Order: sequence, then structure tokens, then C-alpha cells
Amino acid sequence: MESYQETELAVVGAGYAGLTAASLARQAGKQVVLVEARDRVGGRVWTDHFPDGTYIDRGAQWAGPGQDRFYALARQTGVDTFPTHDEGMSLLCMDQRMKKYKGLIPPLPLPALLSLDFAIKKMNRLSAGIDPSAPWNHRRALEWDGMTLGGWMRAQLKSRKAHRLFTIAMEAIFAANPDELSFLFSLFYTRSGKDLDTLMNIRNGAQQDRLMGGADLPARRLAEALGDSVRLQAPVRMVRADDTSVEVCGDGFKIRAKALIIAIPPSQVLKIRFEPGLPVMKTQLMQRMPMGCVWKCYAIYDKPFWRAQGLNGLVATDFGYTSLVFDNSPRDGEKGILMGFVLADKARAFSNLQETERKASILSSLARFFGPAASNPLLYTDQCWATEEWSGGCYTGIMGPHTMTAFGPELRRPTGRIHWAGTETSDIWNGYIDGAIRSGERAAAEVLAYL
Repeated sequence: MESYQETELAVVGAGYAGLTAASLARQAGKQVVLVEARDRVGGRVWTDHFPDGTYIDRGAQWAGPGQDRFYALARQTGVDTFPTHDEGMSLLCMDQRMKKYKGLIPPLPLPALLSLDFAIKKMNRLSAGIDPSAPWNHRRALEWDGMTLGGWMRAQLKSRKAHRLFTIAMEAIFAANPDELSFLFSLFYTRSGKDLDTLMNIRNGAQQDRLMGGADLPARRLAEALGDSVRLQAPVRMVRADDTSVEVCGDGFKIRAKALIIAIPPSQVLKIRFEPGLPVMKTQLMQRMPMGCVWKCYAIYDKPFWRAQGLNGLVATDFGYTSLVFDNSPRDGEKGILMGFVLADKARAFSNLQETERKASILSSLARFFGPAASNPLLYTDQCWATEEWSGGCYTGIMGPHTMTAFGPELRRPTGRIHWAGTETSDIWNGYIDGAIRSGERAAAEVLAYL
């Protein structure tokens, strides 16, 4: 039997964007129904808890300076943060050689170091001139949107080592091959998160802090406060809109609302049937924003043994499948946890392996970096976001050439009574949890003014 409900605002997607929008509308005294396809809230933020109290963040996990909305929400929901461990030496493993280093830039031959430094500073300088609320208005927007980040890198980075290291950094930031990315989109994304130094750094950077209890704990507390307004395992199949209301339909439910906020990745919007159909420009935009591709691979040990070797757990490498490794141990160091990112083309190739092969490959890499003790974790587990039915990838929707200039203004433009949220629609911290929260605030403000 189909349930029917009337409300003032319906929200689709219980990630940070949808939860923020629903919470703000509720605080303003509006009736809200929030529907989520998964059996949990948080979206691309998901903390997995084990029986012994250990937990890992299978999705987004970090906060850093400038991400004021995320820190404010953590305080509001009573969640503490703690610094990502970075005490000790980092490792660079390239060309079968291992080097220890401190700071952001690994030790390279002087020509490679100068080339890398020049490229970082030039990209920072170019991105600083971008208006993140309207990057398509830049005087060179068409030129930059007609080229890829990869093409720009090949023109700038003549040193092979510098090019490879810059590629590792870009794939870590975007979870995509630089040849997939519009250069204009890359500059916008960099400007959205301040600069490349901020996006790449741990201390004073986007990876500075983690959340006690996991990155989805504020989301779960927002959902608890919303109570029965949140409906899980309720994928939306159809949206019907007219001049007076919007009808949201799924398996066994129908919700009629005065306004609707859709807070899911652009590529996932294509799974919903709209009557009448969305404007052509909006649909074409959704078709042109595929998700990045990433695996997170975890090895859990009884202690962070690498710290006794003077290592901080951070590795940048072109060896094997994983490109970057972080120390993801809990604050008290009761367990040792290493997390490796497998990104972009490597992530797609990694997806063809069986679990035993994936485990053997990652542990072989970790043993190469940290010694034989890394071969025998208490637990190995990995997470592929490209196979997540309601995400289709991570971290975020990306743009190739000729997308931002042709369709960018459609990102946030309301469609009648339908408003759009999600980190992809944020001009600040696009692709991050903070950007998702900001987008929920904006969409809620639009709807509240509308209602």
C-alpha cells in the first residue's frame, strides 16, 4: 500500500547538504520530509564501526582551516576534532628508490624541484584570479575550458620526475586523471579550496583534522534531531512538478510539497524521471559531470609500529596501485591504521582484481614502505566508491573541457519549485563536506525566501 504525505519542503538525499537544508528549514518552522535511498545518512561520508570499538572512515574524513561550516557543525553537534598524525618523516618511493623527507615537497633533483615549484606557484597564481561564484566569466575562461589540466601540465613540467609527482598530487586532489579535467574547472576547484598548498597539506591544510567518532557523526546527530522527518531506504523514482506543488514518488510512497531540494550528485539525478522533463541545459550538465574514481584501502594493526621508526605514515609513490598512504590511527594510538588511496586510472584497473589480489597488492606495497610488520595486519578492508549504487564514484562530480563555460550557470539555478544542493554546487570548498554544508545553507535560504 502506498503511503501519501503532504509537507512544505521535501529534500532528496541525506548527505551533509540535504541534512543541513532540512535542519535549517525545520528551525525556521517549516514542515520537512527528507528521503534517502540508502539505509544510512551521510552520503559519501560513512564511518564503519567494528565490534572492538575501532572505526574507519570509508568516505570523506578530513577538515582543515577555512572549512568553518564543518567545524561549526562539529561544535554544534558536540563532536571533537583531533589532528591528523604527521609527526616524523614522510616517504617518497619513486623509480624503485625510497627517500625520507619533511615538509610538503619531497626531495627531488634541483631541476625537478624548480619545475615542480614553478608549476605549483603558477597554478596558484592563475586560480587566484578566478571568481569561484562565476568562473565562466573570467576573460580566459573559454581558452582554459578548451584545454585539459593534463595538457597544461605537459606544457609546464618538462622534468619527468616533477611531472609524475604533480600527477600524483592532482589525482589525489581530484580522484581523476588530469586529462579528464578541464583546466578551468581545475583552477576553479583550486580557488574554491584556497590554493594547491592548502589542498595538498596536512598541517594548515585540508587534511589537518579528523573527527572523534568518525566523520559521519555530525550527520547522524542532525538526523537524530530531525527524527521521523527522515525516511531511509526510500529511493526517489519520479518527480512531478506543476505551478502549485512538487510530487516526489518512490517505491510505496508519494510526497507532495510546496518546494523540493535535490541534494545528490549530478550524475545520480539522471536516475530520476521528471515530469515535465528538466530543461535541456540542466540535463546536459548532469550528463557531463561524471564522478571521480577512488578506492580507500585500510590495514589495521595492533599498534602504529612505523612511528617507532621515526615515520609519520605518509607516503607518496608511483609504485604499485596506491599513490598516497596516510596514518589513519585513532587519536590514542591504541591501534595502528594505514590508509592507502588508489586513484583514477589505477582505481579502475584495481577494480578488476579479486579481493585476495587487492589485499596482496596493497600489503606488498605497505611492506615495501614500512617493513615486514606491515604484511600481517589484524584486518584488511577496502572500499570502492564507483560501485556505490547511490554515489557512482568519489570524491565529487568533475568537469571535462567545454562543460563549465557552456553549462556552469545551471549548477545552482532553480528549476521552478526545484532547488539544487550538494557539494558540486558550492562555490567554496567544492567537493568537500564543508562545501556540501554551504550548499545546504544556500538552498535552504532560497526555499525559505520562496515559501
